[in-house]
Amino acid sequence: MSTKYDVVALGELLIDFTESGESEQKNPLFEANPGGAPCNVLAMLKKLGKECAFIGKVGNDMFGKQLTDTIEAAGIHTEGLVVDPYYNTTLAFVKTFANGDRDFSFYRHPGADMMLGEEEVDYDMIENAKLFHFGTLSMTDEKVRKATLAAIACAQKNNLIISFDPNYREPLWNSVEEAKEQIAYGLSVCHVLKIADNEIELMTGETDFDKGAAILHEKYPNIKILNVTAGGDGSFSYYNGRKVFQPACSNGGVIETTGAGDTFCASVLNFVLEHGMDNLSDEDLAQMLKFANTAAYIVTTKKGAIRSMPEKSMVEELLNK
Repeated sequence: MSTKYDVVALGELLIDFTESGESEQKNPLFEANPGGAPCNVLAMLKKLGKECAFIGKVGNDMFGKQLTDTIEAAGIHTEGLVVDPYYNTTLAFVKTFANGDRDFSFYRHPGADMMLGEEEVDYDMIENAKLFHFGTLSMTDEKVRKATLAAIACAQKNNLIISFDPNYREPLWNSVEEAKEQIAYGLSVCHVLKIADNEIELMTGETDFDKGAAILHEKYPNIKILNVTAGGDGSFSYYNGRKVFQPACSNGGVIETTGAGDTFCASVLNFVLEHGMDNLSDEDLAQMLKFANTAAYIVTTKKGAIRSMPEKSMVEELLNK
């Protein structure tokens, strides 16, 4: 069977309302930025020349239309995007702090993305792909969780590379214990893992990344490439008992960090698609992290994610400097 897509991702597609100053009346202004981690990943992969498709659900409202138009304009295939006639598109309001970090308030009780049913998943898309990517926002509620598990089972049956990013958002979970249980499932099925510093501590109790990565590799031997992102400190790749570190790209002008982790993740997946996961050298891993760190940095200099993904030439230009 010949593949049609390089990457298929399933999950949330939403509007990030990002702070954008004040009105004349001193009321806060917000910019409606299209977002959602899985589609952020696909948008960057598309910039890198990969064929991408999305599976998810939006509402039959102005925001759902905006999101559909946005990902179509980005070149992402939308045959797997379902429009819900009743539930509204999920919204997230993002408060940005001086250092670029964020705090999220979600309007999602429920949102359309939570209402994706397993019978609505486009399994043909998955069967015709090389790599399947998911996170845990599609595992916070039973209905969409069943859809996610069914999609993963299809990916496994068809021998796809499976990529996972926990993307832990505490307000969306009924409890920390439930979140950890679902993250653990994701860890048990993936081959490529992108995990943030706070998430590796959540799952292992370790602030030492080396110890945390060793725990995860021992418990989940299915993980071939384990990457830890540590924000402005840089990133680590753990592979075949080895560790490679690359400092973050720091060139000033950071506005907010929305989409940075997704850009990093997409850059790694692009590397995996082009180089595979076997017999990678330390230099291979270093080049992978350098590109991913630099691409992630560029996104932090703009607001939003999907429409802020850099061209490959922009990343290479900054790398060459």
